[in-house]
Formats: sequence, C-alpha cells, structure tokens
Amino acid sequence: MVLSSNGGDVYDWAKAVKEFDKAKSGVKGLVDAGVTELPRLFVHPAEHLQSNPMDPALQPQLPTIDFEGLQRGGEGRREVVEGIRKASEEWGFFRIINHGVPSETMDAMLEGVRRFHEQPAAEKMPLYSDDSRRRVRFNSNSALRENDSASWRDILTCVFNDDHIDPDLIPHACRQEVQEYVKQMIRLRETMAELMSEALGLPSDYLSNIECMKSEAMACLYYPVCPEPQKTLGTPKHSDTTFLTLLMQDAIGGLQILHGGQWVNVPPVPGALIANIGDLMQIISNDKFISVEHRVVAQPVGPRISVACFFSPSMSATAKPFGPIKELLSDENPAIYREFMFRDYCHYYKIKGQDVPSALPHYKI
Repeated sequence: MVLSSNGGDVYDWAKAVKEFDKAKSGVKGLVDAGVTELPRLFVHPAEHLQSNPMDPALQPQLPTIDFEGLQRGGEGRREVVEGIRKASEEWGFFRIINHGVPSETMDAMLEGVRRFHEQPAAEKMPLYSDDSRRRVRFNSNSALRENDSASWRDILTCVFNDDHIDPDLIPHACRQEVQEYVKQMIRLRETMAELMSEALGLPSDYLSNIECMKSEAMACLYYPVCPEPQKTLGTPKHSDTTFLTLLMQDAIGGLQILHGGQWVNVPPVPGALIANIGDLMQIISNDKFISVEHRVVAQPVGPRISVACFFSPSMSATAKPFGPIKELLSDENPAIYREFMFRDYCHYYKIKGQDVPSALPHYKI
C-alpha cells in the first residue's frame, strides 16, 4: 500500500506484483502459507466475473465427436468430418472420445503435473520466469499489464519447437510423463490436421503441408483451492492465439465457453479430450471456423489439474506470412483478413491486455 494525498490507502499494484514474483512459489505458495483472504492482486473487476445463471438442464451440450467412426472408414469417416465441420463452425469447441490416447497415459500425465506443482517450492524456483524465450518455465501470471488482475493458477510450460525439446530441460518430476503424452498429442495432431483439412473442403494433407501446427506448447495447469472464488478467476476470458488446442482436464471441471451470449459449463467426461479452434485457424479459414472466448472459474475445491497443448507453426513456417487460404476464397467469399507474420500476431496479442477480448479485428481488411 501507499498513501494518497488525502491520507487514504492506495493500492500499489506494481509492488504487489514484484513481491509475488520475488517469492517464486506461485499461487500454491500462497495456499501453503495459509491465506484465508484473496490478495488484492487477484481480485477481478465485477464485470469480468459476471456469469449468466442458467438451469443446468437447459444448458446447450458441447458437441461430442466419436473417433470410433474412423475405424470403419468410408461413411464413418465422413460422419466424423461432418461433425468436426459443424462443431467448428457453430461452437469452435468440441469433445473427442475414442481418440486413441491411452487412459493410462492421460492419468499418468495428470499425476505428473500434480507431482511437479506439489513438490517443495525450492525445487520449482529455478524454473520461475516470465521469459517466453525459455523452453521450459514455471510461473503463475506472465506478462501482466499495469493494473491487470492476476489469475488463481500456476503453470508449467514446455515448448516443443518442430516437435522437439531437450529432455533434460523438462523437470524430473514429470519428465517421462510429458515425453509420452506429447508423443500422443503429435499423433492426434496429425489426425486432426487431416480431418480439419477435409472439413474445410481441402485435400487431407493441406494443413500438414503448410506446417501450421508443427510446434506445440504444453501448459501444465494447477488451480489450487481458492479461499474466495467469487472474487477471482482461474483463467480470465480469452480466445487462444494458436491454430488448435487439445485440452485434458481432470474430474473437477471449471471450464466455461461463451456460446450464444451465455457462459456454458464444459463438464469433464472421463477419457475425453476437448478440442478448440484458435484465432489463427479462424483467420486462415476466413471465418469458416470460429475461435470463441472461454475461461476457467476459481473454485473452493481442488486442486484442479489440466493440460493444454497449443499447436503453432513450425520454425520455418513462422518466416512466412499467414492469411486466408487462397483455395477458400472467391468473388462471393473475399478475404476478410490481411496477411501477417506469426511473430507479429503473437506480439500484438501479448501487448493488447485483458480488456481487449480478441486480436482478430486488428487483422481484418
């Protein structure tokens, strides 16, 4: 706190951020210290916390795509492709079942994430950083802009450029689990690239050939029990910057997506994965597929654990401009967005702050 000219207390945001980061123990460190009231840094404006209460029985249900149909070929594959097309156009999110990722691999990954975050703070401190150039880093709220509210979560991020990372960089607490899980995500990514290409009416190898999803950043998220969940968020409202995200969540839930002007709960389903379209996929599809805002609510139970795999371009593809796919354009369907470099998009998204809901309008023609 600092004093105002009239003697009243004025919140010193910069000092609060500095003190939190100096501890290098994340939100879990606050919980371990026994906090019973939410620190001011984590209190979100009331308008960001608003929800649209809805009878659960009346809530629309997230589309579910059963990949078992792929085993049948022919009509079964066409049904899967049509399901992805419809969900990507109308929801921007869908649930995938029978995707081929072994349940043992998923369970082990969730346990590995728990093991990393619940080890002594001293073990995690060397990884604490908000430097996005680090391939492996631990933090809670990187790149906060002045007076942004922090989120009630901790993150271990592992970045695989062109599908590769030095294994020694991955924390020992979850190294084996991360390596095995990312192998499964790469395999599923290739399947998704084929199916989404076909859903766009393109050759099945189109998205793979342009290498728009050849790298991945894996966010291993840990949402501790919150003492005052009604005042904060686990993750604020946002849309993903990337082309595609594949999310695994544990049994606790908390994910909500904005659909039809309402916040819709996405309850966890055992063994299922959640796919969501990113901003860049909306751009290259010329708005055929949509990227929608979503968030994670804080809760008085937990911890909640989830793993998000964000797919982005290969290192070589980042040197080329992205824009609407030419094969999708016509006189009746002209380009909505201009071409731009991937790094420029990431930079703009980073500096726009939490009050700007999407970067998409910035790139419209």
